[in-house]
Amino acid sequence: MTLQENGHPSSDRELDQQLVERVQRGDKQAFGLLVTKYQRKLHRLLGRLVRDPAEVEDLAQETFIKAYRALASFRGESAFYTWLYRIGLNTAKNHLVAQGRRVPAANGLDVEEAESFEGGERLHDIDTPERQLMTRQIAATVQEAMGALPEELREAITLRELEGLSYEEIANVMGCPIGTVRSRIFRAREAIAARLRPLLGTRADERW
Repeated sequence: MTLQENGHPSSDRELDQQLVERVQRGDKQAFGLLVTKYQRKLHRLLGRLVRDPAEVEDLAQETFIKAYRALASFRGESAFYTWLYRIGLNTAKNHLVAQGRRVPAANGLDVEEAESFEGGERLHDIDTPERQLMTRQIAATVQEAMGALPEELREAITLRELEGLSYEEIANVMGCPIGTVRSRIFRAREAIAARLRPLLGTRADERW
């Protein structure tokens, strides 16, 4: 593990790994720190698959319980949160299958998240009523486009654009090669761009 001169971890991932090692030595308080750190992000991720807040809360708790029980075998080959997200996604999907339900089409994408997509700086040019209306229209269009994507494309673009995971981390979460991740994200972006072009006035050879 690489440490800074003061002896502290030099990256967020290394800090997580130290906490994991403390849990593996029986320090339950260290796991509480991991729960506190990732609880909101996990809730946000699960909320894109399951609408009911009570179900999200239950699934998050189940995810952390599964993670705690499995931590003895965690060796740090991937980042802790990548590993946690994979458990969360699988837990939510198994829950939906057991309930005979499909992954919801809509993702609850809001204006702030719409602005996180490439080209989002266009939304900040001038804060006028017309621009605000355009922002809402773009957010609604992105939400509609996300909802129309096949599940594997929607999951990949969500993890990349909204959760900020790297391609390698997404590959670990989704259990597929990096090349497949890149292809899915490209296809998702193209599908979203096609819906946005009429609003943004971009050409077919431009993404946004």
